[in-house]
Amino acid sequence: MLTVPLQQKLMTRTEGRFPLELLAAVVLTVIWLQLTPSGLLGKADAVGYAVCHRIALHSFHLGERPLSLCARCSGQYLGFALGLIFQVGAGSRRAGGLPGRGIRVLAVILGTAYAVDGLNSVLTLQPGAAVPALYQPRNELRFLTGFGAGLALSLFFLPYWNRLVWQEPTAQPALQKSRWFGLAGAALAVIGLYLTENPLVLYPLTLAAAAGVILVLTAAYSAAWVIVLRWENQFQNWSGLTRPAALGLLSALMQIAALDLIRYWLTGSWSGFHLG
Repeated sequence: MLTVPLQQKLMTRTEGRFPLELLAAVVLTVIWLQLTPSGLLGKADAVGYAVCHRIALHSFHLGERPLSLCARCSGQYLGFALGLIFQVGAGSRRAGGLPGRGIRVLAVILGTAYAVDGLNSVLTLQPGAAVPALYQPRNELRFLTGFGAGLALSLFFLPYWNRLVWQEPTAQPALQKSRWFGLAGAALAVIGLYLTENPLVLYPLTLAAAAGVILVLTAAYSAAWVIVLRWENQFQNWSGLTRPAALGLLSALMQIAALDLIRYWLTGSWSGFHLG
């Protein structure tokens, strides 16, 4: 039909086919796996290496080994992943409504705490700075403020995502009030488990944080590709999102691989940055 938009025709033609973008992502992943450190933690280190300074002093440890992401990055990627997965699991697939006023205020508070603690941490690295640090930074605070910021961001990301991709997004909030206590309980559980620093807990959570990096980048790039290719409000179900998701995953992996390559070329090491 001539009245069907061109971008919708292109999506219809490729529906049900294995996207070449996904094949490219698989090939890139295989190459990346061969060139990065061995073991699950080694691969997680390589993911963190692309987005995080990985300073040992700012990280929790498994024995003598720093985790794959610093405390703040671990918190923010775990928080974002938990918030996104919980909302989707709670049945908010097409909900495009923003959180209520109370949650928006809380999100501002969490974002401010993240910024203040981050700035304070930077000031401690500058002994001669004109503005002294407000307090001695702690990894527990880095993790907590990072987790809060990541969780808050997820509560706004999903509604905008739903407004962007679905043909008929609804006006209801992405997370109903009846679900807030469930999300809060899940968040407190993850935070409490992480701060025990039990190796049996930190091992799977550092892998989850690395997976959270890939999830965040894939979600962001997928949204960007939907806008670039003018596929806004063209999708009716999850299966139709295969192509933008594949493009997003490919872009995320390309960013990780490129930053890994550049950083390794500059430093010659997979280790984190060193203070002093």
